[in-house]
Amino acid sequence: MTKALDGIRVLDMTHVQSGPSATQLLAWLGADVIKLEAPTGDITRGQLRDLPNVDSLYFTMLNCNKRSITLNTKTERGKEILTELIRRCDVMVENFGPGAVDRMGFTWDRIQEINPRIVYASIKGFGDGPYTNFKAYEVVAQAMGGSMSTTGFEDGPPLATGAQIGDSGTGVHAVAGILAALFQREKTGRGQRVNVAMQHAVLNLCRVKLRDQQRLAHGPLAEYPNEDFGDEVPRSGNASGGGQPGWAVKCAPGGPNDYVYVIVQPVGWKPISELIGRPELADDPEWATPQARLPKLNKMFQLIEEWSSTLPKWEVLERLNAHNIPCGPILSTKEIIEDASLVANEMVVRVPHPERGEFVTVGSPLKLSDSPVEVTGSPLLGEHNEEIYIGELGLGDEELRLLKSNGVI
Repeated sequence: MTKALDGIRVLDMTHVQSGPSATQLLAWLGADVIKLEAPTGDITRGQLRDLPNVDSLYFTMLNCNKRSITLNTKTERGKEILTELIRRCDVMVENFGPGAVDRMGFTWDRIQEINPRIVYASIKGFGDGPYTNFKAYEVVAQAMGGSMSTTGFEDGPPLATGAQIGDSGTGVHAVAGILAALFQREKTGRGQRVNVAMQHAVLNLCRVKLRDQQRLAHGPLAEYPNEDFGDEVPRSGNASGGGQPGWAVKCAPGGPNDYVYVIVQPVGWKPISELIGRPELADDPEWATPQARLPKLNKMFQLIEEWSSTLPKWEVLERLNAHNIPCGPILSTKEIIEDASLVANEMVVRVPHPERGEFVTVGSPLKLSDSPVEVTGSPLLGEHNEEIYIGELGLGDEELRLLKSNGVI
């Protein structure tokens, strides 16, 4: 069966996480992704290693389904080879510092001249302006995109989220832009620039907080458990921030992840009041309506927690679901990696690797009926040099040997 992006070739000049997460998704959709690395390799091959002299999980989990070539683009021959690669590719993706590719001699004008049909995607930390040259990292993007100021508890410091919304979140945004540009190319015949900034992607994911910033002009945010409001959206712990109040309530035996997140919809209040042994609250005017409960959300969830803390989280989940009450257990990383349903849905997959034997990774969240994904291992450094340079670019065996001895590959 053909894949959605069969026939699309991607020149992947990315490293670390934001870029590789994007190009891995393209590979899973069927694109031929050629990961171009310096002869020393993507820095993450050696970062956070769990086994000596073996590509780290940091690298393997972000670079599945790709081919790897090495190239020193600072050399004249390296620039010539890069030019040929650009000519033969549909998409080029990079996440170097601002201006790095321009300084190589490959401005957007030059790239268009080489290949007018190419889609050239750049991932940067920030857009044009005072932040342009700031160094961007995952949590820096969270800090400057609205996430950290609104994450945590009211009496605590700003917190980073465990989800990599700055890096992988930006990668997903980049994929959307690349696919849109490829679709438009079908009508115009031309490629185009795609620019995605990490700060902008985080901000897009924090849009509900900007919604609430504007609502503050008209008074306190009733669905937040906070008592005091200033002129900015406060940190509100585990409050859902949506139209229906939610909170993570403790369960037995009281471990760090023995919690269930519960959302109290109007229709759910009567069965909840019965489950917690307080059926009289269903008709009590002080508790019966959402408007009556909003001023005392903390007390409401305290009552629920007095019940839930006596039961294991899976039993709490079962009892709540029996009444169609929205809820979910807090799953630890250990529980997730062992979750049979996630394995069955190919979201937790085991992948063979020639050096480490096997590793577990996250599968593709994009499920296309006519483009199934089989996750294959990440490439070894320069594993496909001969295949691509000789087999596809037409270089000779002797030139390849010289390129290696001269440090070009």
